[in-house]
Amino acid sequence: MSMAVSEVPAFAPLVAVTATARMVEGVERVRLNAAYVRALESAGLVPIVVPPLGTAASVVRVLDAVAGLVLSGGEDVDPSRYGATPHPELGPVNCARDETELALLARARELGMPTLAICRGIQVVNVGLGGTLIQDLPSQRQDVAAHEVDDERDARVHGVRVDPASRLASILGVRSLGVNSIHHQAVDRLGEAMRVSARADDGTIEGVESDDPSWWMVGVQWHPEELTTTAEPWDRQLFHAFAAACRARVSSASTSLPSAPAASASPANGGAERAAHR
Repeated sequence: MSMAVSEVPAFAPLVAVTATARMVEGVERVRLNAAYVRALESAGLVPIVVPPLGTAASVVRVLDAVAGLVLSGGEDVDPSRYGATPHPELGPVNCARDETELALLARARELGMPTLAICRGIQVVNVGLGGTLIQDLPSQRQDVAAHEVDDERDARVHGVRVDPASRLASILGVRSLGVNSIHHQAVDRLGEAMRVSARADDGTIEGVESDDPSWWMVGVQWHPEELTTTAEPWDRQLFHAFAAACRARVSSASTSLPSAPAASASPANGGAERAAHR
């Protein structure tokens, strides 16, 4: 992916997007699927990739430098974070990533920073705000349909019903839509200070948002970054709404946040491991 200098927006807010770190060919590498980068750039934002960090001070410094936060998909959240014992079908966890993302979430909430949470991200938000997770939908909820669908990542494989009174409904402009589905966990008991904004046809929670109108926080269980090039506009609208919230934050700030240099970088492709799919 490349972009001519003249095509870089005159003002493109920087946003932090979380990534994982895992061993690949004997070397620990930072990994993020490139679809996140493309979706954010297409919305007029410049993503800054944030791997698991070693100190709380680093986390604070990251959010001092950006206008928004994206919590991306990936591994399962460690059940000890919400007082549960590991289920036999629990997938890989990354404790360092949990620590970093929960700290980022807490700081973003404190700052009122626009936050977009995707797949694992919606689960991190729920845990960070005191909620719990269903560790494995197929074995713990026999009454729901399969949500880890082995299909193309841009295939809309099941329906979602959106609360018409929600922020998400105002963003998407519809009360129902089709989404992709690449997860085996889901929100169980809802955390504090937020509301359910969308559910799958089988009742699984597919969207949450802050109940504080001053904090733009939207979480979705599907992968909208994989759907921004489809004919339907819904997922593009989600990224553009996030971008608008980031620009509004910068505009209202008493001091300027850094803007992006007029250059581009090529993101590394994400891995094909199971956790990288989510």
